[in-house]
Amino acid sequence: MSNSEQLFAEAREVMPGGVNSPVRAFGSVGGIPPFMVGAKGAYLTDADGKEYVDLVCSWGPALLGHSHPEIQAAVHAAVDHGLSFGASTPDEAKLGQLIKSRMGGVDRVRMVSTGTEATMTAVRLARGYTGRDLIIKFSGCYHGHLDGLLADAGSGLATLALPGSAGVTAATAAETLVLPYNDRTAIEAAFAEHGANIAAVITESAPCNMGVVTPEEGFNKFLKETTAKHGALLIVDEVLTGFRASSSGYWGLTGKVEGWAADLYTFGKVIGGGLPTAALGGRADVMDYLAPLGPVYQAGTLSGNPVAMAAGIAQLSNATEEVYAHLTKQSDALQAAITEAFNAEGLNHSIQRAGTLFSVAFGTAENGVHNYADAQAQEVFRYAPFFHSMLDSGVYLPPSVFEAWFVSAAHDDAAMEKIFAALPAAAKAAAAAKA
Repeated sequence: MSNSEQLFAEAREVMPGGVNSPVRAFGSVGGIPPFMVGAKGAYLTDADGKEYVDLVCSWGPALLGHSHPEIQAAVHAAVDHGLSFGASTPDEAKLGQLIKSRMGGVDRVRMVSTGTEATMTAVRLARGYTGRDLIIKFSGCYHGHLDGLLADAGSGLATLALPGSAGVTAATAAETLVLPYNDRTAIEAAFAEHGANIAAVITESAPCNMGVVTPEEGFNKFLKETTAKHGALLIVDEVLTGFRASSSGYWGLTGKVEGWAADLYTFGKVIGGGLPTAALGGRADVMDYLAPLGPVYQAGTLSGNPVAMAAGIAQLSNATEEVYAHLTKQSDALQAAITEAFNAEGLNHSIQRAGTLFSVAFGTAENGVHNYADAQAQEVFRYAPFFHSMLDSGVYLPPSVFEAWFVSAAHDDAAMEKIFAALPAAAKAAAAAKA
């Protein structure tokens, strides 16, 4: 057995499925997941000593590359002062100010520990502020594993082909209206019927959990205008796209240009610089409904953890416009190389993009992917052989076709050339796949 095989066998003895997050089990692509023991720059190293160019980037946080020296130094300095105080620290407000400086409509920020906690709090806050019960979400959008938003979610639920989750009560599910993404008519109909009881619409700024799906032009602005008209709130989930799709998240490519802001945003991944932290932010009058000022309760012992705050400050402070220009350049180059390799094999596909994030979808060249139904209708069977061919060539992709790809500031020309060299054989494997 390889070291990873042995580690996976041992892990399955103590953890459900051998993992602490389902997609890591490789259920969608098959095979044994490599267990990673090191990361530097654009590369991961597994327990058997094999090196991979990383296109997962810890699902976003490795924006600057793994083990970035500025982040490492900030973390080491913070550790020297202690790991957790259970009290306020100066860096909480510093990181909050960095978030505010990049996002329109963020007057207040509340730090939490995970993206799920951020969306859970945003939903509770929207209900508390409006005095209404119903939440609208979109089919295929994933907002963490809170009960009320697991209905028809993407991400691991798409990978595992599950319609929802056991343990979610019918009463909880009934408080969520699930609509097709990019469908304005469905939104208008929902508000016509339920408008007086809709607290909020929650949407990924650009969906990244059914693969990447680009919102149709003006769709997010339409959501803002519709919610405002009916006295509801708009919650924009930037947990994956925040400070990744651009320096101001995907909002920076839409709302910043179109002149609107969400009422509430949720952030995660990138703002922790590789450590677990997340946040929600938004309008002062809404955010001030949170305790201790308001009646909506939320608390967390590890919220604003000083080590995570130090990592996040270092991350955003070093995420300059030059960094985003590099991400754009390398993302563009990779998408062009994929297109060239796939076209050489006559492989029907589309590439879905949200700023610097993207994904591939097989069998969708004619119309692309605009919603969850389109994503589910693609030729999913082609991804596993494509994935394993790339893995064998030393390129680590997301282990599911329903996830976004990420590059980092550390993806230099040498790393990109290794990816480019692996693509022709992987395209052949995908083209030869049978359903």
